[in-house]
Amino acid sequence: MSAGHPLDNPVWASLTGPHAHLAERHGNALRYPVDVSPFHTLPDDPGPGDWHDLAVLAGPGATIPVTGVTPPDGWEVVAHGAGVQLVGDDVVPAWDDEAVRLGAADVPDVLDLVERTQPGPFRPHTIELGVYLGIRRRGALVAMAGERLHPPGWTEISAVCTDPAFRRQGLAARLVLAVAAGVRARGEIPFLHAAESNVDAIRLYETLGFRLRRRTTFTAVRVPADVPVA
Repeated sequence: MSAGHPLDNPVWASLTGPHAHLAERHGNALRYPVDVSPFHTLPDDPGPGDWHDLAVLAGPGATIPVTGVTPPDGWEVVAHGAGVQLVGDDVVPAWDDEAVRLGAADVPDVLDLVERTQPGPFRPHTIELGVYLGIRRRGALVAMAGERLHPPGWTEISAVCTDPAFRRQGLAARLVLAVAAGVRARGEIPFLHAAESNVDAIRLYETLGFRLRRRTTFTAVRVPADVPVA
């Protein structure tokens, strides 16, 4: 239903493409399992029936993130922020000998680092979306980055974060390039999102070769409590 560029509606492109095995669906509304990611999505130019499908899928009163769409009357916009989408066609990836792949046994350390650094939504099973790499110092996880959305031909780099005590050592840049190396090895192109206000992160990504593709918005909406779900 979404015939445009896959990065124009990347959650939809992911859940109808490489991440289809993770998709939970009602009609034309899709989402990830709630313990994997909070993202919900609709096709391009959704109509009233599509929004009703989303209401049924999410449940009355639920607060959910959606992107690239304007909710209809009765849906409360809970949060709204400007963002950017950057693509890495020109990024020169680099494997990193210190970066280790993170797995299920690392999740407690990952969630602890996420809690302290707030890189964005991360759930107990988010790590199942793709390859996550981390750097440990004296056994402690101090930096990480990984793969999130996966539209056909593209992989999003996400959860880029560093313990405050270990910042300004280039760890984030190294991990982004290491994750990009895995993406490129599959013949795909890395991309990422950032809040428009996060100028330091955007500057870092641009020095690594990422370029602005488009500006976007991050929106959280609340499903009407009285929406009929039958």
